[in-house]
Amino acid sequence: DNVDQTSAHGRRDLVEPGFQEPSNRISLNHQDDDVDLEALVNDMNSSFESLYSTCSVQSETAPLLQNGRLNRSQLPSAGSGTLQPMSPRQKVQRSQPVRIMAVRRLQEEEQQFRTSSLPAIPNPFPELCSPASSPVLAPGSLPQSQPASKHDVKVFSEDGTSKVVEILADMTARDLCQLLVYKSHCVDDNSWTLVEHHPHLGLERCLEDHELIVQVESTMGSESKFLFRKNYAKYEFFKNPMNFFPEQMVAWCQQTNGSIPQSQLLQNFLNSSSCPEIQGFLHVKELGRKSWKKLFMCLRRSGLYCSTKGTSKEPRHLQLLADLEDSNIFSLIAGKKLYNAPAEYGFCIKPNRVRNETKELRLLCAEDEQSRTCWMTAFRLLKYGMLLYQNYRIPQQRKAMLPHFSTPVRSVSENSLVAMDFSGQIGRVIENPAEAQSAALEEGHAWRKRSTRMNILGSQSPLHPSTLSTVIHRTQHWFHGRISREESHRIIKQQGLVDGLFLLRDSQSNPKAFVLTLCHHQKIKHFQILPCEDDGQIFFSLDDGNTKFSDLIQLVEFYQLNKGVLPCKLKHHCIRVAL
Repeated sequence: DNVDQTSAHGRRDLVEPGFQEPSNRISLNHQDDDVDLEALVNDMNSSFESLYSTCSVQSETAPLLQNGRLNRSQLPSAGSGTLQPMSPRQKVQRSQPVRIMAVRRLQEEEQQFRTSSLPAIPNPFPELCSPASSPVLAPGSLPQSQPASKHDVKVFSEDGTSKVVEILADMTARDLCQLLVYKSHCVDDNSWTLVEHHPHLGLERCLEDHELIVQVESTMGSESKFLFRKNYAKYEFFKNPMNFFPEQMVAWCQQTNGSIPQSQLLQNFLNSSSCPEIQGFLHVKELGRKSWKKLFMCLRRSGLYCSTKGTSKEPRHLQLLADLEDSNIFSLIAGKKLYNAPAEYGFCIKPNRVRNETKELRLLCAEDEQSRTCWMTAFRLLKYGMLLYQNYRIPQQRKAMLPHFSTPVRSVSENSLVAMDFSGQIGRVIENPAEAQSAALEEGHAWRKRSTRMNILGSQSPLHPSTLSTVIHRTQHWFHGRISREESHRIIKQQGLVDGLFLLRDSQSNPKAFVLTLCHHQKIKHFQILPCEDDGQIFFSLDDGNTKFSDLIQLVEFYQLNKGVLPCKLKHHCIRVAL
């Protein structure tokens, strides 16, 4: 018994004042733990200030721990007596569960309390609020970011067909050309372009690749339209600059006696700090009159000037005719007919603000095609500078990323074709490129032998018009049928006066013959293709029978690889695509 009393007494001595023994807590009446929760919630929602004050009092009276032990300096002394029993409210806050709905209600009321405590901020933009009289901007009152707007653009082809395309507001001319190439299943050789055509003014120009379609369309009249066509000469001046800029027309070339290399010639145009000049005589149409006057002209970065005194370029003798920044340069279509131009080599500088009026157009005319090309190319270089070079380099860089493709990148429909071998009982796909090319050549020779034998057996005369060799070429893009000499000139000029550009057409003088129209050194030449008979077979020849071909497809393929009697090889063919 003494041991038990001593141990019990020792336990009571170890208990610090202010703490009750566990036995005492167990012996308490459990009626204090039964609390009315509804009354408790009402009491909690009565005042937030009392809640905050209660929490602060509890935090002040709670004993602090130092390294896991009680801090005796903060505990009450032994004479202060035991702690008062905790109220049911305090017990519930520490141990009793509370309904979730009550907690959510408490948070909502607390948020309302904080919002109401903020001062009213006057709204500087009442029209953005909903309602408009609200002193504080609502969360959804600000306008949301609008997606890029879409526009419908109608594009025409050379044969008169058209297609309506939906484009974005930030789509460039290059983007639209890529889209039309994909939709028309054309070969993408980076020579397609979009043409701004004004039939009522007799003007047209090729859009630069970086120009925005919507912005250009806003400056066009109701009768104007976009054309989709080829232009092989769009960036040809980067490859052969000396063919586009004669020495007598470039001012700094005369000062250096033509010793400037081709690379530095272009650098002077692309470098904004340099001052190249194009000079020469041009026919200028006087404003408000039908007459033309020959004047000495000078093209600089600041604009196009004419000299009022001979060939003098002194500032007091130069008069500004057109500004480069707010204008674009166009080619004249039928300048003699519409404007009584002295030659067919006319061009025009049109301000962007002009739509259908001809009063503010600066109509000019050169002596030959090379001079006109020089003036128009220099205008583009002086206006756009490095932008043109970047437009030229983009397809070159894309082509460099695909070194294993030696042919132009074709459309999806053409790339999906594969070579097949049906010589055995079961057809197979030819995966080896060399084998596929060899099979194609063998099939071509076998087809020509079969077609020649069928022509001999199936027709009474080798020159019968129903023979296959006389009609197979009509399926090719380079054959344009029965068009006139003038029409072939127009097509060649529209698609670029570059070396090797060609087309084939029916001869107007000889119904059994054909004509090859070829461009060389910016001049258009015509070569007649005559049929000839040998051992009962029909052949076609350009050189009076020295080189014979069974059909025109063979002839074109030969002169694409060999110059022969032509001034240059056949390189590009004129094409018309139906949209």
